Amino acid sequence: MTSLLHVDSSATDAGDSISRQLTAGFAQVWRKLHGADGYRYRDLAADPVSLVSPAFVSLGLRVERQGAVPLAKVAGMTETAAEEREWALTLPLIEEMLAADTVLLGVPMYNFSVPASLKAWIDRITFPGAFLASGTGERLLRRTRVVVVTARGGCYAPGTPREGFDFQTPYLRAYFTDLGVSEENLHFVHAEMTRAGDVPQLARFKPLAADSLTAAWTAVTELAARPVGGRAAARSR
Repeated sequence: MTSLLHVDSSATDAGDSISRQLTAGFAQVWRKLHGADGYRYRDLAADPVSLVSPAFVSLGLRVERQGAVPLAKVAGMTETAAEEREWALTLPLIEEMLAADTVLLGVPMYNFSVPASLKAWIDRITFPGAFLASGTGERLLRRTRVVVVTARGGCYAPGTPREGFDFQTPYLRAYFTDLGVSEENLHFVHAEMTRAGDVPQLARFKPLAADSLTAAWTAVTELAARPVGGRAAARSR
């Protein structure tokens, strides 16, 4: 069954959040094509992931020293109640990620980077060996599609004065490719100048903002409708 993990990280409600509106549009198109059974939604602002603790680190180090440990065996390696709690918080998030054919992320730009809510989720799912096949070391996310939908109050597109202030795209590209997602399966959709309508100093950029938003809507609609050639195709062979 084709599956979608939809993750929003904006602290702004849906009425004002461009990233939430765009990811909701993607999810709507996707559900029309595939149904609701494979759809999973996580709101990191409404239901935040707790920050990793020393117990998480201790367990991670112990597991990492053993190589690629199957997820089913990690619980048996816990030594304290705190480590058991950390693993109980972590495993469901990893399993959601592994189960998804497509991972959809709504990512507003906060202070040139990603929201803390998203970083907390990233830190927790990045448990040693979680996305490697035990025994072979095969990357389990190599066929997973990741769609990152960003919303930026200013403009950080290539060739603009603030291009070098974009620490959002390079960070997420480095993170997901290092995690095992292939470059061809990693997609970015940017809505630029989203504050042009309400910040007086940016008012002259309203046409740019409108064009960028239109392009973003076109991109998310096309990506949502595009067949995923990853694990679904692999299972059919």
